[in-house]
Amino acid sequence: MSQEGYDHATVEERWQEAWDDADVYHVPDDAADPTYVLGMYPYPSGKLHMGHVRNYTITDAYARYRRMRGDDVLHPMGWDAFGLPAENAAKERDTNPRDWTFDCIDTMRGQMKSMGFGYDWDREVTTCTPDYYRWNQWLFRRFHEAGLVERRDAEVNWCPSCETVLADEQVEGDDELCWRCDTPVETRELDQWFLKITEYADELLEAIDDLEGWPDSVRQMQRNWIGRQYGSEVDFEVGEARSASNGGGEGTEPREYGAVTAFTTRVDTIHGATFFAIAPDHPIAEELAAEDADVRRFVEEEADPDGDEPNGVETGLTATNPVTGEEIPVYVADFVLSDVGTGALMAVPAHDERDHAFATKKDVEIRPVIAPEPDDWDGETVPDAPDVEEEAFTEDGVVIDSGEYSGLDSETAREKITADVDGASEATQYRLRDWGISRQRYWGTPIPIVNCDDCGAVPVPDEDLPVELPEFINTTGNPLDAADEWQATTCPECGGPATRETDTMDTFVDSSWYFLRYVSPDLEDAPFDLDRANDWMPVDQYVGGIEHAVMHLLYSRFFTKVLADEEELEHREPFTNLLAQGMVQLEGEKMSKSVGNVVSPQRIVDEYGADTARLFMMEAAQPERDFDWSEEGVRSTHRFLTRLSDLVEAFAAGEVALAGDGDAGAADRDEIDDYVADETDAAVAIAGAEYDDLTFNVALREAQDLVRTLRSYREYADPHPAVFERGVGVAVRLLAPVAPHLAEELWETLGRDRFVAEAEWPTASVDRDTVEKRRRLVTNTREDVRDIVDVAGIDDPERIDVVVAPDWKYDALSIAIDSDADNLISELMGESHIRERGDAAASYGQDLQANREALRETLGGDAEYDALRAAAWLIEREFDAPVRVERAADADESVVAKAEPGRPAIDIVE
Repeated sequence: MSQEGYDHATVEERWQEAWDDADVYHVPDDAADPTYVLGMYPYPSGKLHMGHVRNYTITDAYARYRRMRGDDVLHPMGWDAFGLPAENAAKERDTNPRDWTFDCIDTMRGQMKSMGFGYDWDREVTTCTPDYYRWNQWLFRRFHEAGLVERRDAEVNWCPSCETVLADEQVEGDDELCWRCDTPVETRELDQWFLKITEYADELLEAIDDLEGWPDSVRQMQRNWIGRQYGSEVDFEVGEARSASNGGGEGTEPREYGAVTAFTTRVDTIHGATFFAIAPDHPIAEELAAEDADVRRFVEEEADPDGDEPNGVETGLTATNPVTGEEIPVYVADFVLSDVGTGALMAVPAHDERDHAFATKKDVEIRPVIAPEPDDWDGETVPDAPDVEEEAFTEDGVVIDSGEYSGLDSETAREKITADVDGASEATQYRLRDWGISRQRYWGTPIPIVNCDDCGAVPVPDEDLPVELPEFINTTGNPLDAADEWQATTCPECGGPATRETDTMDTFVDSSWYFLRYVSPDLEDAPFDLDRANDWMPVDQYVGGIEHAVMHLLYSRFFTKVLADEEELEHREPFTNLLAQGMVQLEGEKMSKSVGNVVSPQRIVDEYGADTARLFMMEAAQPERDFDWSEEGVRSTHRFLTRLSDLVEAFAAGEVALAGDGDAGAADRDEIDDYVADETDAAVAIAGAEYDDLTFNVALREAQDLVRTLRSYREYADPHPAVFERGVGVAVRLLAPVAPHLAEELWETLGRDRFVAEAEWPTASVDRDTVEKRRRLVTNTREDVRDIVDVAGIDDPERIDVVVAPDWKYDALSIAIDSDADNLISELMGESHIRERGDAAASYGQDLQANREALRETLGGDAEYDALRAAAWLIEREFDAPVRVERAADADESVVAKAEPGRPAIDIVE
């Protein structure tokens, strides 16, 4: 083998062709409930980036592992092919989005194949093809029939750069920027189509608790986005102060605006309301702005909902507290949002941090009406008011200074006040808003609606689907508005002249059900085969970026629930387990073209091979963690694969005699052979469990440590053929999910039948807990030898004696671990075989007493002796000195006295 390593290009091309020829990754339609492994499909932007490679290596490795465990595995791939970037790219290049998109798909598909990703390409879906988006339109009709589609004028998010509407979820950050181009988002009033996701708000929220295979962070993001709050709606009469006049002369009545409803989760604090606040776009605020220069200036120039501190302007109006009758000033305030609650709120500065900051700035009274509940509260005595001058007290507590409600706990007060106040009622509010799917762009699914002057908006019948896109028109704004011939049609209801809807669907509609299309991608009379979907779904393991937590993942859950209700789908959640993979970074920064720190996957494949790239990314960190790309790390991984290849080729060439049938010769194994056999079993036991948990870095560490052990075994000893052969076979299989090409090459080199991709996963009966105790023992012993050699300055030890602790110490340790007695020494001395050890037992008992919290079980005495004898060769090899492992009964008493369970005594003879 050359210094440059194995010929990765030839190896990878050979096995990719062999897998394709044998249809290794194809799942037949009659497969019974295959394990469904899925990575979020990519937008075909041109070339794969490292984030893609990491995502798809994760799913590919897991799919390969499950296949080796005997599962049928569904592992498909497709393309999220609609979207504005393709439209913009086509405009810049004076082409059309379709050609641009398919060119990108061809490039990325080729790169995926070069990475060795084992997809069932027979199930490939592309969302921009009519045979896919036809079913978007079909589903729109089903949602319409179910009463889940609505068209209405709405204030919407508008990106002036993309020239299209954005859903709330597509507006990012405090600066409210477009998720695609980072342009500040504006608001506009437009006629829009909505999917009524709010109809499922409660189920979407409550079912989150059952998503036990999802990261807690994603579940919490969805809870926050849905934002359900229980509270009360209370009416405040708003108008000019009774003492005020509107300037109309004597006898003129103050202007009245009537009842304004405020939503509050803390109606128990209503006696502490010292001002009332309305949103800058509240109808009253808009009316005032038309006639009051101060209000207009604030609304148009000063209001900043995303500012560091709340701001507002007094209106001259008052709001009447329905409980106390008190008139409190009304402000237009930028911390009140029209789309949260009712756009109006009662402000209680003593018990809300935001209200407190505003009141402090505007010199409004801060009046405490809730006190902390004292630890010894008797339920009757009203506690003293808290100090709220510097900060608000925001917790529940005991109501004070609130008339008949004083002395009640907060929860009881909320119930009673809501019941007592005229017009008040319990209410539930949500942050979640209906999903606006209208987009004023060309490259998306045409919304299947015909607009008729007589019949209104009429859905296109199923038999007329798909409504296909016309040829692309390179123009500003929405190209479909310029497609006059395409727009002109007839009304499905009356047959009269009509025009087509020119808005297209948000591309998140495409991805809200694509995982169902993979089940039956060529089906012509339905979006998916229902029986097969009920058998194969939900997705067992889904992998993708956390940035999709409140868009794609929430919408997919919504679609699945609707399909369960309307189309007899038997599951209500799309993804059983979710992994949100971390980013690939370079020197601590996310890779980005704009930053100029992009590492090309293709260069890495060309220079080092796909297996090297895959293995480095999977061993560098747990999948959900960010990690830094390292060229030295890549080179190190490539060197490891080269050493593995050398090891297997040398073995196959006869350097170690091949074993005969079965495990012949097992009886003539020595301690070194036993050690390697045990480590092989240990690697199997641990790696399999870690692959199950998708902690690939831990699994791969086991495989790599096994390879190092086998190399040392080959260099130091005369390997037992059966032990060595099993070891290399296991190592190849443990690496096969992540480095599949070289694993196939080496599997063939070993003379094994079939593909390693279809080989059985190795098995071992060893207990992981026992493995970890044995390894801890060996590691600690080797470290102790090093420490002694270093401290004593021993350059050339003549012999190293390792002495196992006496049996009574193992018994004492076991008693100490199990004991909950206050006087451990007394309990130990109750055992005659320990008590007879006299001062030694008392001293050891004191050590155990002092370290009770840190005690942990070790192997038994006999097991420690066997494990140390098996591992002695590692110490001999490191220090070039013979090692003698002794039981306590055979060793010098002065040395035995130092031995403890898990920490044998070390005596080095110079």
